[in-house]
Amino acid sequence: MNTTETASPRFADIDHWPTADLTAGIIEAQYAAIAAVQAAQGTIARAVDLAAARLERGAGRLIYIGAGTSGRIGTQDCVELRPTFNWPDARTLVIMAGGPQAFLRAREGAEDSAADAEQAFAAAAVGPNDVVLGVAASGSTAFTIAGLRHARAAGALTIGLFNNPGAPLGDACEVPVLLATGSEFLAGSTRMKAGTAQKVALNAFSTALMIRLGFVCKGLMVEMKPTNAKLRDRAAGMVSSLSGASKAASAKALEEAGGSVKLAALMLARKLARAEAEAALARAGGRLDAALAARP
Repeated sequence: MNTTETASPRFADIDHWPTADLTAGIIEAQYAAIAAVQAAQGTIARAVDLAAARLERGAGRLIYIGAGTSGRIGTQDCVELRPTFNWPDARTLVIMAGGPQAFLRAREGAEDSAADAEQAFAAAAVGPNDVVLGVAASGSTAFTIAGLRHARAAGALTIGLFNNPGAPLGDACEVPVLLATGSEFLAGSTRMKAGTAQKVALNAFSTALMIRLGFVCKGLMVEMKPTNAKLRDRAAGMVSSLSGASKAASAKALEEAGGSVKLAALMLARKLARAEAEAALARAGGRLDAALAARP
């Protein structure tokens, strides 16, 4: 049963509701979206551990595939990885039904082409080091299912996020993540409750993944690049917190470290020159917590 397309009797006359009731009902529905993600928490955690093991090999990519709203939500998660964690652009890829132009303007019918997905994945040379995330509210999107099947056959780790129980997308991937959000406030409008659940699930997945990969230390985004005044101030604050040095000393160390929070914190905390800090960080596999704890 395609629950995301089902009209709920409770909302049959919403076009006659007072505006305050409309907005209250729409907001209320978002709580159900969060509950759906909570129910899938264990599966999301398994997906994180499997993805971390795959990506620690050092060459694989995190690849998102989707169509329409689901594709755009996946894209948003993908593009935030570089500014937040400095995850390399070369290790991310978005494959969107209808191509890049579909990000801003809907391309109706593009989601039905399995051949387009297979062609895109073949061109991207998806392989065993890659992790592929397929997102589709209905769980029946031909484009996304074909992409996941192609990637799985090529040996990639495949993870599917979908909102309809029993949908075929669940069989197309290795780790199916069901976000059972049910019928929408506005029947069939999966940009609402289903979309919220997808956004929360992707936030949980990608943030936990980056933490597992060592891109966070003591709850701080230590891979962040200070590219403007606000971020430079934030970076100096992080270095100060990690090293115990003053904000002024931290800002100076950041300049010497080429803007690297990790290097600046290590230089100050262990009184190292930049080259020494770089070597210490390399010995710790790039993990700042391990480098800080290591004996001189």
